[in-house]
Amino acid sequence: MLKIKNLHAKVEGLKILKGINLEINAGEVHAIMGPNGSGKSTLSAVIAGKEEYEVTRGEITMEDEDLLELDAEERAHKGVFLSFQYPVEIPGVTVTNFMRTVINANRKAKGMENMPAKELLQKIREKSELLDIDRKFLSRSLNEGFSGGEKKRNEIFQMAMLEPKLAILDETDSGLDIDALKIVAKGVNKLKRPDNATLVITHYQRLLDHIIPDFVHVMLDGKIVKSGGKELAYELEEKGYDWIKEEVSAQ
Repeated sequence: MLKIKNLHAKVEGLKILKGINLEINAGEVHAIMGPNGSGKSTLSAVIAGKEEYEVTRGEITMEDEDLLELDAEERAHKGVFLSFQYPVEIPGVTVTNFMRTVINANRKAKGMENMPAKELLQKIREKSELLDIDRKFLSRSLNEGFSGGEKKRNEIFQMAMLEPKLAILDETDSGLDIDALKIVAKGVNKLKRPDNATLVITHYQRLLDHIIPDFVHVMLDGKIVKSGGKELAYELEEKGYDWIKEEVSAQ
């Protein structure tokens, strides 16, 4: 589904990604771990098409289509979803109205008519129940006055409504207590299908207790330096990153 080859990128003249190679197949969950400053969030932003990042070399394709030729909105219409570390507040726009606008924009990009109101409300009801979201929550202004956990839960709700082909969760566990973490993970797990894929970016192994990855990758200094199964996450939790740095230095 997603193929990244020798990807280099910089922001404000600073080289961040220095040769990323990654392949994610449909039906898979991949996790990327690494210390602060290793390039994890930059990778997610580059895949999603954020304009401030400049790709200087390499390729990103999804289902054999060149993503680098598409802007961020076009990538979203193709099925790329990015959850942000720090979701923005939009006063005066309710969660429900925001979802209506986004869903219909996606449908318009595909040459489809707006989703009928009855169908939209039914889908909202189903997805909010999936994530244990109170209906009153949906009438609040988007992210305004939300706790950290509410913002993250709202993003997973957006993901559930949009049903993307590729979901990128950038530090979704940041600021969550264990109950909120379980609810978010439950939603992610229930949304997994044979025709979609998930990329989870996290500092901590605790999220991977609830979202079980097929593959774990370690990033250091803008490169993926080690890959393995879910047991690699437990090894990182126990030993930290120094042993991998030593391993890389010895190569």
